[in-house]
Amino acid sequence: MDATVLTAALREWFAPWVQALGLRVESCEDGAVTLRLPRDPALCRIGGMVCGQALMAAADTAMVLAVVTRLGNRQPMSTVQLNTSFLKPLVNQDALVTARVIRAGKSLVFGEIDITAAQDGKSVCRASTTYALQ
Repeated sequence: MDATVLTAALREWFAPWVQALGLRVESCEDGAVTLRLPRDPALCRIGGMVCGQALMAAADTAMVLAVVTRLGNRQPMSTVQLNTSFLKPLVNQDALVTARVIRAGKSLVFGEIDITAAQDGKSVCRASTTYALQ
């Protein structure tokens, strides 16, 4: 699994509104993916802060791709749980969304996601996830 395959997956597997986020694959390895969420005024609220909904969608998307790198192929899955903690606002910067598989079983996959500001490297959001494999 490489960045080219995951970039194609972003175009082919996800809903148009997720594609509209403009996510780009920065890096990938077995069980881990980093996506870039470009700063876009359409995703911001007052003061240039990126809205939490965009960050959560980027986190969920990154985790799906991280699961695919672990499994080695596309497999139907659904988000069972996405627990998000917003640590500080992301203002006027791209976000780097790093998702890691913690444990992949036969029917459930557990993961964690760290979203950092691309310019200053500060963590702005942490999430834990559980996915059910179909």
